[in-house]
Amino acid sequence: MADDTYLDWPFFEPAHRAVAERIGAWAKDVGDNAPDADGDLAGTCRALARRLGEAGWLRHAVGDGGGSGRTRLDVRTLCLIREALAQQSGVLDFVFALQGLGSGPIALFGTEPQKRAVLPGIAAGERIAAFAITERVAGSDIAAMQTTARRDGDAWVLDGSKQWISNAGLADHYVTFCRLPDEGERAFGAFIVDADAAGLHAAADVEMIAPHVLGSVRFEACRVPAAAMLGAPGDGLRIALATLDVFRPTVGAAALGFARRALDEAATHARGRTIFGKLLSEHQLTQARIADMAVDIDAAALLVYRAAWAHDRGTGRTTREAAMAKLFATEAAQRVVDSAVQLVGARGVQRGDPVERLYREVRALRIYEGTSEIQKLVIAGRVLDAYARPGDDRGRRTHAKDDE
Repeated sequence: MADDTYLDWPFFEPAHRAVAERIGAWAKDVGDNAPDADGDLAGTCRALARRLGEAGWLRHAVGDGGGSGRTRLDVRTLCLIREALAQQSGVLDFVFALQGLGSGPIALFGTEPQKRAVLPGIAAGERIAAFAITERVAGSDIAAMQTTARRDGDAWVLDGSKQWISNAGLADHYVTFCRLPDEGERAFGAFIVDADAAGLHAAADVEMIAPHVLGSVRFEACRVPAAAMLGAPGDGLRIALATLDVFRPTVGAAALGFARRALDEAATHARGRTIFGKLLSEHQLTQARIADMAVDIDAAALLVYRAAWAHDRGTGRTTREAAMAKLFATEAAQRVVDSAVQLVGARGVQRGDPVERLYREVRALRIYEGTSEIQKLVIAGRVLDAYARPGDDRGRRTHAKDDE
């Protein structure tokens, strides 16, 4: 059984512990009976979104816009949900995560009409969301994006393309980030673009090593009304980065879920496998590996829930904490899962085994929403800023392109 003593840590309130208890049981039931994602992946994702919506979990992904009664997104709750879902099913976690990421900018920065038009459908699992920011030449360096939006009367016209977009071809809307060349050299905007908008072409045309709807989105003179813009012209990067401050810790939480499941599988195997006349768990090399896995998991949990708690306190930007959480938790989870493969032996590379599935699923987390290398630049930028001399702006924010 995965350890749950971390729920006694002071980061949590009684409501969080109640959520953790409920989501754990629900996720296990759904994970054990999830549809086959290797068949109709898009259909599986829609079915799981409906189940998440019917159970009320997606209300947490959209804040007060989904009727949860919250005035903001509670990051600790998001992390607890993603951790529990990831322990049972990577696809289930993916569906929840994208409903949050693809609606987060609207929940955080949308007008009341924008929220009413989109968020209830997301919360119910009837509408699928997407977050369209990455381009072939603008991945970790999001300020390098080339997709543009230009004013045309009472509308905006989008041109360009996005790549490696989760839910491409499946989503009902794309929160899209664009350069605004007519507004200034470094002006960006964010738009809610409905999937049926003329000039938008989306397809799930990228096959991943683990089940994941991923593809490209192209805009060809795609016209959207002025009311589709989130915030004001020039707010695009601020909206994107504030959204990532919320969801980067949840990527760490998903990694934590994968790691906990890996340790559970490895420890159970070690307690039941006999080698050289004694249990595998009785060998010192096995115990050393199990100890390293447990330390990695607890350290990751501390950073993830520290970041979530810090954000929920609402005392300012938590970019540094979020980057630390994502960096350490995803790297640690990779180590833990690799150790699980080593401990369970041949079954760990056998297609369909839970450990083999974890091995494929965990790898992408060190890349999306900012690679590990970018997280290091973000962290270093924040640390070095603290050492800047008064009045000396040289070097500020030069350490991380995505933290501007």
